Amino acid sequence: MDLRKLKTLIDLVSESNVSELEITEAEGKVRIVKSSPAPAAQVVYGAMPPPAMAAPQGPAASGQAMPAAATAPAAAVSEEVAGFVVKSPMVGTFYRAASPGAKAFVEVGQQVKEGDTLCIVEAMKILNEIEAEKSGTITKVLGENGQAVEYGQPLFVIE
Repeated sequence: MDLRKLKTLIDLVSESNVSELEITEAEGKVRIVKSSPAPAAQVVYGAMPPPAMAAPQGPAASGQAMPAAATAPAAAVSEEVAGFVVKSPMVGTFYRAASPGAKAFVEVGQQVKEGDTLCIVEAMKILNEIEAEKSGTITKVLGENGQAVEYGQPLFVIE
């Protein structure tokens, strides 16, 4: 088999979804097998413990203050506000509007019905619309446009 033809076949296999190619000709038989990527290159995402349960690094005194400070704002928000708190269902980036120049989905004082879109949380390049779980009036917007949000972080208050 011609070396150029063989190189072309190797390139075609490497650029396609084909994992194995076998060609039989009068001159002989060629089998090209694409090797799979090394398992070490795979990225595995697992659940991480909440910040309050993470093992502190450094002195015990400063380590104990950090988790309490990290969870205090979320706890304070749910205790101070009257009404239903809409929380982020995932980690991502919070957006109040569909595009940078567009009008926000909701504003403070606006009436919403169950199922209305309140915001978008972008996670892994996927835009996820967050909908109202309850009908009522938006009394507070707790998320900052374009800022990262964590799982369970309060975003809106509906009364």
